[in-house]
Amino acid sequence: MSNIHIGISGWRYAPWRGDFYPEGLKQRQELAYASRAVSSIEINGSFYALQTPERYAGWYADTPDNFVFSVKAPRYITHIKRLRDVEEPIANFYASGVLELGNKLGATLWQFPPSFKFDAERFGHFLSLLPTTVSAARRCAAQATRGEPPPTSKLPAKTRLRHAVEIRHASFACDEFIALLRKYKVALVIADTAGKWPFLEDVTSDFLYLRLHGDKQLYSSGYSENALTHWEKRIRSWTSGAQPRDAQRVSKKQPSKRSSRDLFCYFDNDIKVRSPFDARRLLEKLTLTDTLEVTPGEMTEKLA
Repeated sequence: MSNIHIGISGWRYAPWRGDFYPEGLKQRQELAYASRAVSSIEINGSFYALQTPERYAGWYADTPDNFVFSVKAPRYITHIKRLRDVEEPIANFYASGVLELGNKLGATLWQFPPSFKFDAERFGHFLSLLPTTVSAARRCAAQATRGEPPPTSKLPAKTRLRHAVEIRHASFACDEFIALLRKYKVALVIADTAGKWPFLEDVTSDFLYLRLHGDKQLYSSGYSENALTHWEKRIRSWTSGAQPRDAQRVSKKQPSKRSSRDLFCYFDNDIKVRSPFDARRLLEKLTLTDTLEVTPGEMTEKLA
């Protein structure tokens, strides 16, 4: 059976206080609350600055045993260096403590800016640098110039690490890009961006990674009941090993057949405080709320 992880991108937002978060909830308790209302969270502070092993370990400790994080990789690599000479920054990222998440580490998200065009040679080299196992990540971290190589990981050395790529330039809508992702078993992020950036649904790995930024207004519009049903049906199709019949694909080549696929889905439409409520409603539609500790009543009261 597939593992479906649905949640939010980030959790520390001032407008959520007194709305999603109950009045009086302390800021240090927000992650504990959010991780009991949804099944996964995308860490985005790591996009802006390297974190620390202590911080990752704290996030691990604050969340339930069955919780899963994804980690947004540093923009220094994708936006500033733009994949040039990135061996050292990648090593520094893995030395910053990512492996402290242990069995709660889901996938690593590599997001690229709208101005970044597809360059097959540069992109292929970058994909070849990404560690695919815990032991490879430890070897990578040992080359760091910042931070310390992590202590013995909580995970077996051969544990697979997953990577997903989010693109925002039309030049990536080509067979060569899809073939590269499949070669390295990296997932293409299916990103709903209200039509602003390319929407591609090619399956390139044994798992799916969705980012829902808003279907009407980027980063702000909530998802209607019909819109959530639309995503529910697609998720059921992908996680059963199939594909939606109307999937918007670049490649005519079918992905490898599977009986199931894991899936990560994050709502990033937080301006109007919709993300946690949309994520929870989608979890309910997929009947995946049995293990969550924040009750539907506590959620729906805030929608009234």
